[in-house]
Amino acid sequence: MSGNSLDSLSSATKSRAKFSARGDAKGAAGFVNPGDVSGRYDFVSHSGEQISLSPSENGFDKIKIAAAWDIQKVKKKKLFGLLSYSAKQKVDLDLGCLYELQDGTRGAIQAFGDMYGSFKNAPYLRLSGDERTGETEGFDEYIMVNGRKWPEIKRLLLYVYIYEGAVDWAHVRPQIHVRVPGEQPLVITLSSHMKNLNVCVIAGIENVRNGMVVTNYTEYFPGHNEMDRAYGFGLEWGDGAKDA
Repeated sequence: MSGNSLDSLSSATKSRAKFSARGDAKGAAGFVNPGDVSGRYDFVSHSGEQISLSPSENGFDKIKIAAAWDIQKVKKKKLFGLLSYSAKQKVDLDLGCLYELQDGTRGAIQAFGDMYGSFKNAPYLRLSGDERTGETEGFDEYIMVNGRKWPEIKRLLLYVYIYEGAVDWAHVRPQIHVRVPGEQPLVITLSSHMKNLNVCVIAGIENVRNGMVVTNYTEYFPGHNEMDRAYGFGLEWGDGAKDA
């Protein structure tokens, strides 16, 4: 990676406070009820579950990898065991991706640190931006993958991370959607929920003989550095301290 890229990684978590002040992500755009039985989606719902996608004779075209989430109202106990529902919590959640190319190049795509990537040039991934209103059509945040360059990509690790707000993933219910032209839409959902860990790795996509193998990982980490070490990317991350 270039020096500028490493500087961006080191400063990424340190810029969180300023970045988060822009608003709160609602994230409902594109969310699919896991109980949907319409047959319009292929769900990958269990940790370790995999699904394979094969390219056409001309390879893959544009591939969209998107995040969606549905913040739930929080149940609170009142006197005499009665339940009440508070308003939906404000949660600042973002989509990110670690990548490795066939030539060994590794890096990150995420809004923190302004690491948006490039569609036409390496790493052939481009983040849409940080959508925080939840009012856009389609998906709030997504990564476009240049499918024509898929043979040059070795693997992707897809995660979402909460910077601000209560960390209870059962109340957020994030999903990763993979849209490949000519294929049934894939929806990867969490197989378990945890609290007080800010990073959730939802899925991985590996290049196997120029096809795609999508795997549900559902694994939680306190931060980017711990996630990186677990999956062997070897990037340099900042300490996550906020600016004073």
